[in-house]
Amino acid sequence: MQKNNRYLSLAAALLWIAASGTLAAQIPVSSSPSLDGLSQKSPTISPLTQPTLSPGVILLMELEGRFAKSVAEGGGKAFAQWFADDAVVLNNGRPATAGRTAIAAQAQWDPKVYQLMWVPEGGQMGPSNDMGFTWGHYEGHSKDKNGQPIVIEGRYMTVWKKMPDGNWKVAMDASADGPAAAGECCALPKP
Repeated sequence: MQKNNRYLSLAAALLWIAASGTLAAQIPVSSSPSLDGLSQKSPTISPLTQPTLSPGVILLMELEGRFAKSVAEGGGKAFAQWFADDAVVLNNGRPATAGRTAIAAQAQWDPKVYQLMWVPEGGQMGPSNDMGFTWGHYEGHSKDKNGQPIVIEGRYMTVWKKMPDGNWKVAMDASADGPAAAGECCALPKP
């Protein structure tokens, strides 16, 4: 049994190495200096550091990398194309958006004006291998009316589901603002 576990860990590591070359190519670090900081905030998940990482999680991480690359290049239009017809988007402080048509109507940003980037930090595949989720950190970069940079950041979770045709689509995307800076949470206001 132990020998089989080593082979599974080795197989997962080899899959990760093959996929990480793909992931690295899909997240354009050189196109945005701030992405370097984004990836530094998020630990890299790998079967080399986490030998229990399943092939299902590796698949989800690879999907997330393709999703991120597509959105970095194509903006809101590309974002909406990744969603299932019955998908839901939950954004911090906004009502839920249900259905790919409604999601597409709201996702109208040009990647030259607004750049949305994210890095997955973890994931989990369901027992039937047809649904799972990833989570991580995102950043949005734009400029105000005076040309000054605006950066928003926070946490996200993407729920993936396998469609009847075998393709994977986003079933739900949820995001929340980043945590308060150290010492700001739960502090009483000073008089």
